[in-house]
Amino acid sequence: MEAFNLPIGRMIEAFINFFVDNYAFITKAMSEVLEGGFSALVNVMMMPQPWLLILILTLLAWGITRKWNIALLALIGLMIIWGMGLWEPTISTIALVLISTLCAVIIAVPLGILTALFKPVNRVIMPILDLMQTMPAFVYLIPAIPFFGLGPVGAIFASVIFSMPPTVRLTCLGILQVPGEMSEAAEAFGCSRWQKLVKIQLPLATPTILAGVNQTIMLALSMVVIAAMIGAKGLGGEVWRAIQRLEVGRGFEAGIGIVILAIIFDRVVQRAGKRA
Repeated sequence: MEAFNLPIGRMIEAFINFFVDNYAFITKAMSEVLEGGFSALVNVMMMPQPWLLILILTLLAWGITRKWNIALLALIGLMIIWGMGLWEPTISTIALVLISTLCAVIIAVPLGILTALFKPVNRVIMPILDLMQTMPAFVYLIPAIPFFGLGPVGAIFASVIFSMPPTVRLTCLGILQVPGEMSEAAEAFGCSRWQKLVKIQLPLATPTILAGVNQTIMLALSMVVIAAMIGAKGLGGEVWRAIQRLEVGRGFEAGIGIVILAIIFDRVVQRAGKRA
């Protein structure tokens, strides 16, 4: 029994090495695009003075939610982060979360639609989502390094893979929960499958889909912090640096900044879901 050893790890390593050796040009092109987009977003957000960007983000929060208490929460929270001297890493964290969430939603929503509409796809996708959600978050950093190297692009890759499952599941759930009478009425009036999806199923499933997007944002934010181990900047990098230098106060300040961002994102997306 001691000589018996399943070569699962060697098989996975050989699989990753095969893709790195033969398809590195694809990951390199993706890396350049993502890194360019990340740098451009950070530069745009760093152009105005911090107080002006805080005001813009506060107005944006009010425009999305139409709630002054949420806008006031965003204003006070961002002012606290600025006052702690963490404005630049906060901008990097926001950029990482926005890009990761956008990529995850672009992939997850169509996948959730296919999972809801086609049972064979559902049977294949659901076990994969179970595996993705139970896999430790640190494991996603391992393939990110050979594919995209150290830095923000590897963090975006790991965050997208880690944060996709909730949006896939809740998109599928939202479509499946559409009342059957609505679908039957649409078919009776001669709607095609595409028209029924666009005009009935997706609008009725929008609150559930946005709940999945909310969970994706939270997971992306948590993964961005973990991805500081592979060179991602932002508030996670501040926490990692504080751990290495035993700077307890600085570590707690960065942690408070992450909590503030999480609360703001959560309240804004939740309210958007209720309005939808």
